[in-house]
Amino acid sequence: MFHGKHLGGAGRDLTSAQLAQFEAVLELLREDEHAPTAVRDVEQAVDIHIADSLAALEIGAIAGAGILADLGAGAGFPGLAIAIALPGAEVSLVESHQRRCEFLERVRVHAGIENAGVVRARAEEWSEGLSGNDVVMARALAAQPVVLEYAAPLLRFGGTLVDWRGKRLGAEEEASLAAAEVLGLKRLEIRRVEPFEGATDRHLHVFQKVGETPERFPRRPGMARKRPLGFT
Repeated sequence: MFHGKHLGGAGRDLTSAQLAQFEAVLELLREDEHAPTAVRDVEQAVDIHIADSLAALEIGAIAGAGILADLGAGAGFPGLAIAIALPGAEVSLVESHQRRCEFLERVRVHAGIENAGVVRARAEEWSEGLSGNDVVMARALAAQPVVLEYAAPLLRFGGTLVDWRGKRLGAEEEASLAAAEVLGLKRLEIRRVEPFEGATDRHLHVFQKVGETPERFPRRPGMARKRPLGFT
C-alpha cells in the first residue's frame, strides 16, 4: 500500500483519494510493458519519478498555477504527479511520440486523473498552447537553451518555466541567460532540492516571462536543437 509517508514532506497534505491515484500510476508503471521508462520498480519510482516531481511544489508559481504544460511528458513526470497534487489545475501532457501518448492516456484513465490531457504534438508545433500557460515544466528534455525556446512562446506574460536539471553546468547556464534575453525570459533562481534521501545534484531552474517573445519563435521543428540560442 502506498502512503504519503513514502513521499516525506511532499506527501504530507495529500488526501486518501490522491494517494490512491499515485498508487494506480505506480501500478501501471510496474505492469505495463510499454511504459516508456527504465524505472518501473515501485520503490524506485516513488523517489525518482513522484517525489522528484513534487519537489517543484516548493515553487510558488507552480503551487498557485491554473494552467500548466509538461513538455516532452514521456512517462508522465512531472505532469501526472503535479496534476494529482493540484486537482484544481489543468495540465497538458505534451508528447510527440504516439506510443508514449497512448501510455499516458492509459495511465490518465486508469488513475482517474481528469484534470490532465494528452496532447500529441511537438512543442514547436503546439499552436493551441501559444501564450496560454501559467507554467511550463520540462524534465530531462533537452539542453536548457532549447527548453527555453520551446517554453517561451507557450507562456503567458508573467508565466513561469520550471526546468528540472541535474548537475549544474556553467557553460550551459551562461548560454541560457543569453537565450533568455532574446526570448523575453528572466532567470529568477536555481533552487537545489533534495526530493528523497540521498538525492544529489538536483536543481529546479526557474524563469519568468517578462517581455514579449519575438514572432519568429518558435522556429520550425528541429531548429532549436540544431542551432540552439546562446551558444557561440
